Amino acid sequence: MSFQDVYGTEPEGVWAAPGRVNLIGEHTDYNDGFVLPLALPHTCHVAAARRDDGVLRFHSADVPGGAYQLELDALTPGPEGGWAAYPAGVAWALREAGLPVGGADIHVAGTVPTGAGLSSSAALEVGTALALGDLYDLGLSRERLARLCQRAENDFVGTPCGIMDQMASACCTEGHALFLDSRDLSRRQIPFDLAAEGMRLLVVDTRVKHTLSDGAYAAQRRACERGAEALGVPALRDVPYDGLEAALTRVDDPEARRCVRHVVTENRRVEEAVGLLERGETRAIGPVLYAGHASLRDDFRVSCPELDTVVEAADGAGALGARMTGGGFGGSAIVLVEEAAARPVTDAVLAAFEKEGFGAPRVFEAVPSEGARRM
Repeated sequence: MSFQDVYGTEPEGVWAAPGRVNLIGEHTDYNDGFVLPLALPHTCHVAAARRDDGVLRFHSADVPGGAYQLELDALTPGPEGGWAAYPAGVAWALREAGLPVGGADIHVAGTVPTGAGLSSSAALEVGTALALGDLYDLGLSRERLARLCQRAENDFVGTPCGIMDQMASACCTEGHALFLDSRDLSRRQIPFDLAAEGMRLLVVDTRVKHTLSDGAYAAQRRACERGAEALGVPALRDVPYDGLEAALTRVDDPEARRCVRHVVTENRRVEEAVGLLERGETRAIGPVLYAGHASLRDDFRVSCPELDTVVEAADGAGALGARMTGGGFGGSAIVLVEEAAARPVTDAVLAAFEKEGFGAPRVFEAVPSEGARRM
């Protein structure tokens, strides 16, 4: 269904915001660390028009059921609300920031797989914020837009995510990965044109759904905070890599200790990957990806059998590198391959899933794409 089918009029505009994959730098953003995501060609499209009665109406082409209708003045944070909680949370966050947002009719349609660790929620948030920002002439910078979308997810939906997903959706550029310092939001676009170098980056969606608001993600974040508190630092970003072993002896909590080790070494891996890419040594990031997965599996403990199977099968079939991406507990993995190896590696992953009795995964290529924009 289109906007006109649902609301009987044409929209004032259509905006698009992409999902993302994170090349390296997992669970570092809410520890003030470094990340290196890229935008996917898969997007959430938001068609919207203003209303003058203080009412928000949301409809999705991808979710069965009718439109949600909410009063702007009655928006209240809470764990219920389904998919509409994300755009409603954006409107709430904008108003909480004192911005003059009025009512709107909003129709969304997307191609970002949901529950796959590819930031479908951030794409929906950023697309909605961009639409409302343009409709009501709010003059939002991309950084402020991303911060407000993060607040919507943190405080309205109830997921304690970091800033990476929203910044990636808002700020990535075509043909690049985004080197982002999540503390001050300084960023640098790192060229990442795999096709020109005879490589591909595959995304393997295990189809194991994950819900980050169910408590496991929050538990990991709390463990990181306990580690920072034990070490007397504002965030784990402030633990130097060359002082890691000494720092670990000061953390008595075993779970927090593992999280400290992951975050500190993962920040180093991001910096290492950026250095390699800037020197044109793209293939050399493969071992960095494998090391990142081992850390997420063994220290941070957010992998699952399906994600481990992707990485093991890809490694056995000659992939340059592979690791889980996203929050974990399901979702997707990325696999860096030589172009000629894309089919054999894909076949090896599919065969491994069949052998293990898992449902068939979805495999597609990640092409670094443009960030959020008005169509």
